[in-house]
Amino acid sequence: MAATPVVSVQDVIERMQRIEDELKPDDGAAVFNRMYLTVTEKVVAALAAEQVFHDPIFMAELDVTFAGLWLAAYDSSAPTIPKAWAPLFERRHETSLLPIQFALAGMNAHIAHDLPVALNATCRQLRKSPDDATVRADYEKVNDLLAACENEIRRSFLNEAEQAVDQHLSPVVHLIDSWNIDRARDVAWVNAEAMWAIRGLGPLAGRYEVALARTVGMASRCLLTSVLAA
Repeated sequence: MAATPVVSVQDVIERMQRIEDELKPDDGAAVFNRMYLTVTEKVVAALAAEQVFHDPIFMAELDVTFAGLWLAAYDSSAPTIPKAWAPLFERRHETSLLPIQFALAGMNAHIAHDLPVALNATCRQLRKSPDDATVRADYEKVNDLLAACENEIRRSFLNEAEQAVDQHLSPVVHLIDSWNIDRARDVAWVNAEAMWAIRGLGPLAGRYEVALARTVGMASRCLLTSVLAA
């Protein structure tokens, strides 16, 4: 039976908490979900605070729409798993991968593909546009919040990596450093603008999104390169 759709940020948190409870900690999907839950809780705290976002209603709707794409991917089964998410779900039980690789592959799929899709959907829903100054300003505010989260996440995962691979850490660090959340969100914004500009062009808009999903999937496969003996 399909899961009940989320309609509020509290629904999002509760659903991710249930996923946390039902998966083993070393499951690649669990690793990403656990990290995403932590980030979502910080975003919700920002939404509750006064004078953080210019348009908290828009940002709450974006948060729900955005998270819904991860939850939809999680609820999917082969061969219907979205192309951007396929690498993570295909390799979620691989013992030759470090937890941070699952986390980064999930962030890559969610930010590089799902974020521009969710931003466009939210703009259509609330009759906004990526050209609106408040939309871009609030998007940038989330960048600052995520940057702090990412630094904390990288430190915790790298501590685990040091213990796991000891003197072989150098290539792992190189792999991890190849992906950056600020650059990913910058590119996601440009893709959101492009998708918005061609939204009325029918087949081209559809092909653009399909191509984006496949390209994001290729990047995730690189992030999921084996670094440990299985």
